[in-house]
Amino acid sequence: MLTEEQIYGIYVPVVTPFNAAGEIDLESYQRYVNNIIKNSIHGLVVNGTTGESPTVNIQELQTLVNTSRELLKSSSIPLVIGTGTNDTASTVARTELAANSGADAVLVVVPYYSRPSQQGIIEHFRKAAEVGIPVIAYDIPGRTGVGMSVDTARTILDMNNVVGLKDCSGSPLLVTELSRLGSKPVLCGDDLHFFDMLGCGAAGGMLASANVHTAKFLGIYEQFRAGQIEEARAAFDRLIPLMKLLFKESNPAPIKWLLSAYGEIASDTLRLPMTSISSGLQEELGAYLAGSNQLAAI
Repeated sequence: MLTEEQIYGIYVPVVTPFNAAGEIDLESYQRYVNNIIKNSIHGLVVNGTTGESPTVNIQELQTLVNTSRELLKSSSIPLVIGTGTNDTASTVARTELAANSGADAVLVVVPYYSRPSQQGIIEHFRKAAEVGIPVIAYDIPGRTGVGMSVDTARTILDMNNVVGLKDCSGSPLLVTELSRLGSKPVLCGDDLHFFDMLGCGAAGGMLASANVHTAKFLGIYEQFRAGQIEEARAAFDRLIPLMKLLFKESNPAPIKWLLSAYGEIASDTLRLPMTSISSGLQEELGAYLAGSNQLAAI
């Protein structure tokens, strides 16, 4: 079970590979996740936004949990499963599945589409936390339509079994205030704000971009924690062009395209309503890929 003390460093939210028929491609998933965990990441996140969680049914979620648990059996890397939906009962059912299948924690997002009140958000998390498995709360108002206030975040973080927060609020303001007040650990979920949020008290990052150049993101975190601030900033700045490309269109479409181009997964297939990236972004990412290959050859 995940503890507060284990919420630090780089957590990688992985994609869910699909074949041309739209079914989960377990062969690609196993190969790709094995390559990710070889980097000694600090946490693996399955079925989050990057994993297209709204389109993954509960039977498929069971398969992903079982497969991931098997891949991590000889590792100390914690397994975090995305179980949040816009329906509290469904969220509780998925959270129970994760708990009963050996996950170390769950990631529960603020309910999307419904735009509940702050009290509704609090009660949603209270029900999820009552399952008993450690919960990482997930604030991403750009996708959910409503975000946590500081007071709401503090109330949720004070709950038993809630061990931390993934902050995708769009700025360092929330983590700054929570850090000042001495809250449980916060992981940055806004990739482009990662360096700034480390400076504001974030314990690390849950970063979709870390699917690519995973070791470089780990290096930035280690340099920052070692006090090598300028070196960390320079390394982070070198990754900014890539991060901007990866979020130029909706995540995880650009990441899936690049992982497919690298041969990490067999296809960049997404489930509707998500569609593949535009031809223009394909050209830009192709140019990035060619440039990075040229640098690697020098």
